[in-house]
Amino acid sequence: MKKAFLVLMAIALVSVSCSVSKSARGQRNLLSGTWNLDNVSYENNTGNFKSVIFNDAEDICFEDSEWFFRDNNSTGRYTISPSTLCNGGDRYIRWSVVERPENYTSQLQFKFINEKNKDIDGGVGYRLNIAALSEQKMTLKSNVSVDGESVTIVYDFTKKQ
Repeated sequence: MKKAFLVLMAIALVSVSCSVSKSARGQRNLLSGTWNLDNVSYENNTGNFKSVIFNDAEDICFEDSEWFFRDNNSTGRYTISPSTLCNGGDRYIRWSVVERPENYTSQLQFKFINEKNKDIDGGVGYRLNIAALSEQKMTLKSNVSVDGESVTIVYDFTKKQ
C-alpha cells in the first residue's frame, strides 16, 4: 500500500511540475498562427542604431518578416525576404511561453532547430518579454546593452488572416 501511494505521489509531482499554467497556455493559443513583424525600433536611449538580431541578420532584414508559431508541437519558423543586405529564407525554431514569477511577466523563448526539429545551436536560445498580446497585435521587447548603456529592442507584430 505504501509503495502504491509513493508511486502515485511521484506521478502527481512529475505531472504538476511539467504542466503549463493557464495564463501561459492562453498566451500560447494567442501566439499560434502567422504573424508579420511590422517594425523593429529602440527605446530607452537616443541615437541611430543598427544591430544584428538573434545572431542572424541586421534589424532592417527583420522588418516585414513572417513568423509562424505552431502550438501543438511548439515549433515554428520565421522567414526573411532576400535582398542585397539580407540572407533570405526560413529559420526554424522551437518555442514556448515562460512566466517569470519574480516580476509577473511572460516571455517568448525560442531556439533554432533544423527541418527535422533537431537543435542546431547547442541549446542557445533567446527570450523576449511579451509586452502586449492580443488576437491581432503583439509587442515583444528585449533588453540589451550597447556600450554599457541599456537599450530596449521593440518588435511590433500584426496577425495575418
